[in-house]
Amino acid sequence: MKQEYFMGFRRFAVSYFIKGILAILCKIDSKEFKRSLSKYKPMLIIFNHINFLEIPILITFGYPQYVSGLAKAETWNNPIFAFLFDTYKAVPIKRSGAYSESFKKVHDAIENGSFMCVAPEGTRSKNGSLRRAKAGIIQLALDGNIPILPVAHYGGENIWKNIRRLKRTRFHIKTGRAFRINFDGRPNHDEREMILSEIMGQLARLLPEQMRGEYSQQAGNESKYLDYL
Repeated sequence: MKQEYFMGFRRFAVSYFIKGILAILCKIDSKEFKRSLSKYKPMLIIFNHINFLEIPILITFGYPQYVSGLAKAETWNNPIFAFLFDTYKAVPIKRSGAYSESFKKVHDAIENGSFMCVAPEGTRSKNGSLRRAKAGIIQLALDGNIPILPVAHYGGENIWKNIRRLKRTRFHIKTGRAFRINFDGRPNHDEREMILSEIMGQLARLLPEQMRGEYSQQAGNESKYLDYL
């Protein structure tokens, strides 16, 4: 009980400390994101991956809801990052090898009340334009029949330019409708590509047109394999 109380206080203190720093650097529009977290039960959150900024913003501005996610295992080699990721119960994942153990930990975390953030692109785009995504998100969602909430953000791609100008960065967060993947069994290669395009289309439609990148055409398409909640 003492350990649980301590970790709760630690998350509270770290969240408000990081939020204070982020508030200096950015003007963050998080109301829509917070409303969605309060509306839905814990599930997967998919987001576009631009730079270092979105992870601490989604986690700390989602507070008091529990928001965590996947992070590459080698990040725990840094004691500061290890402290932060342990505070939010992040799940380590190795970029090579089987992901089944990490996926199980994600499923367990959701069952225990945590929204889990996953970046389908797998790496930072840096310029803000959507890159080609990886199909791991499909297996992750299908294995536990877990819903997905699309969360797109923009503005953070200008952070370094604005810091040099001593200017705060406007950081916008947009959320779409939660959905489940409607598919029985294991999709083949072509089916995976179609499902992945539909999933990324949900993110693309939340972004300005110039940031939709690889999925600009999917932004307006109907969904065959997704059931909205």
